[in-house]
Amino acid sequence: MSGRQSQGRRELITVLIACVIIGLVAGWWVDQRGGTRSSPPVPEKIKAEEQSDHENELDLLTALETAAVNVVEKVGPAVVKIATTEKAVVDHFFAGRIVQEREGIGSGVMIDQDGHILTNNHVVAGASEIRVFLPQRTDPYRGTVVGADPFTDLAVVRISGKDLPVAGLGDSDKLRVGQFVIAIGNPYGFENSVTLGLVSALGRGLLVDPDYNLQIEGVIQTDASINPGNSGGPLLDLTGRVVGINTAIIQRAQGIGFAIPINTARAIATELIAHGKVLRLGVLGGTIDDVFIARYERETGSKLPVNTGIYLVEVVVDGPAALAGLQPDDIITEAGGKEVRTMEELVSQVREAGHGGKLRITFFRGEDKIVTTAHL
Repeated sequence: MSGRQSQGRRELITVLIACVIIGLVAGWWVDQRGGTRSSPPVPEKIKAEEQSDHENELDLLTALETAAVNVVEKVGPAVVKIATTEKAVVDHFFAGRIVQEREGIGSGVMIDQDGHILTNNHVVAGASEIRVFLPQRTDPYRGTVVGADPFTDLAVVRISGKDLPVAGLGDSDKLRVGQFVIAIGNPYGFENSVTLGLVSALGRGLLVDPDYNLQIEGVIQTDASINPGNSGGPLLDLTGRVVGINTAIIQRAQGIGFAIPINTARAIATELIAHGKVLRLGVLGGTIDDVFIARYERETGSKLPVNTGIYLVEVVVDGPAALAGLQPDDIITEAGGKEVRTMEELVSQVREAGHGGKLRITFFRGEDKIVTTAHL
């Protein structure tokens, strides 16, 4: 081998050694700058991280489970079963007119030590006998209706007893969509059944009586399972506070139930307990304006006798307005000696007259102007 070739090989070996040294130094420097992040994860570390995530998920589920169990143990004793008997006269082909009894089952929740139970109006409406069953108590209590309000589908029933369990009432204005809620009731007679779900939506409108077009505004929608028999039972938050009164489901739908907000129910219950009824005139109507007048004339081919007032769509049977002689299609123009143009103005005059008061009402029926007095 010539001297020149030998020298070339030595230079090549020197370059290779230098590259190796530079690579080692560069790797060390990167490790120092990046710490252990440059090292590939080892299987043991991956397993530890997965185990930690699993434990965190389990902790969350355990916390939810514990909260639900605590709510049931705390409030369950105050959730009652309401069994009703309704007598109805029917025409029998052979026996003629006979009286038949119909049984019904609903739920309710005890709201004070005086034995007042909050439930739905449709649970007790028309009942000739009401029996109230408390959990872990053998004999039923005889229930009496303190008052009922079909406009909100709420009623208060009372029983006489000692050491009655009471549920605490929450604040439905603080509810949030996605919040966990618990429903307790007696679906199909299965006593004190518990379901867990979410607040699906807030502020819904719910038609409670198609015959009178009665609609409750601001109801809670939930996917907590609610079935016939749950009506009148409580919807609870995870602290055990009542946030709603379960009232309805949509037939043939799954996971769509409704509850009346407890803030609404509390106000109604307070009035029912104090006065036996909610202060209402008992009418549904709308404001007469240019749009209404044009539509009325287009659809009926006739003119209205006035250009302002409240056009009555429905009048509740046996309500103050009906007993005063008002009918659908009447137009109220004055109440309490003041002109009224909107339902809000009419409601204001009703409140001013108060429970047991009298309200002088001027209205038109066709072209005839009539004056009457409603006893509130």
